[in-house]
Amino acid sequence: MSKRKRFVLTSILLSLGFLGVQLLEDSYKFTAIGGLAFMTLILFVWSLKEGLGRNLTLLSLLLPCMFTIGVGLFWFLLPANIFTRIPILFLYGFGIYAISLTMNIYTVSTTRTIALLRAARGVGFVLTLVTAFLLYDATISLNEDMFVTTFLVLIISFPLFLQGFWAIPLDTKLSVRITLMSLISTIIVGQIAVILYFWPVTIIVGSLFLTVSIYVLLGLGQARLESRLFTTTVREYVLLGTLVLIGMVFATKWAGY
Repeated sequence: MSKRKRFVLTSILLSLGFLGVQLLEDSYKFTAIGGLAFMTLILFVWSLKEGLGRNLTLLSLLLPCMFTIGVGLFWFLLPANIFTRIPILFLYGFGIYAISLTMNIYTVSTTRTIALLRAARGVGFVLTLVTAFLLYDATISLNEDMFVTTFLVLIISFPLFLQGFWAIPLDTKLSVRITLMSLISTIIVGQIAVILYFWPVTIIVGSLFLTVSIYVLLGLGQARLESRLFTTTVREYVLLGTLVLIGMVFATKWAGY
C-alpha cells in the first residue's frame, strides 16, 4: 500500500473513531479520547514506518497525538448541535491528513533534501498553533488553581516547542541548543499562564494570548535556527504580540475586579 493511501486510510479510521467517541456516555469519553490518541500513535507509526527510527524522527509522532487530544477535549466545549460538530469532524479528518503529509516530509528530510520542506514547515507551524489553542482552551476551561493550570500549560508547551524547533534542523540526535530553546520558551509561556491566572480574561482570550506567545517564541526560535533572525523579523513578531496584548487589555472587563 502506498504512503498516500495509508495517510487517507489513517484519516478515515481516526475520523470514524472520533465519531464513535461522541456516541459514548460522558463518563467514558475522556478514557476513549486517550484510547483514540493511542490509536493515532499506532496508525502514524504504521503510516510513517519507512522514515521512523530509534532517534528524533519519533518527534513526528507528538503533534498528531496532541492534535487528537486537543480536538477531542475541545469537542466537549461546543454547543451540542450538528451545525458546530459536523464541521469539527471534517476539520479533524483534514487536519490528520495534513499532519500525515507534513510529518512524512519531516522524516524523509532527515536523510535527503525535499523541495516541499519549506512548505511543510509552514503547515506544521500552523498546525502547532491550532493544537496549542485547543489544548490551552481545554486547560483554562477546567478552572483549576494556578499551580495545576500552570503545570498543564508547561506539559503542553514543551513537546510543541521541541517538535517545532526540531522541524528546522531535522537532526536525528537531540542537541543541547534545541533542548535549551524548548525549555526556556516553555518557562516563558508558563510565566505568562501565571500572569493570566490573575488577569480577568475570558477563556477564549486567555487561550488566544497563550497561542500568540507560542507563535512569537516559536517563530523567533525557528528564524534563529535558520540564521534568519533579522531586525525586521524580530520587529514583526514583537509588533504582533504587542497588538494582541493591547487588544486583550481592551477586551478585559475590569469593572468590579
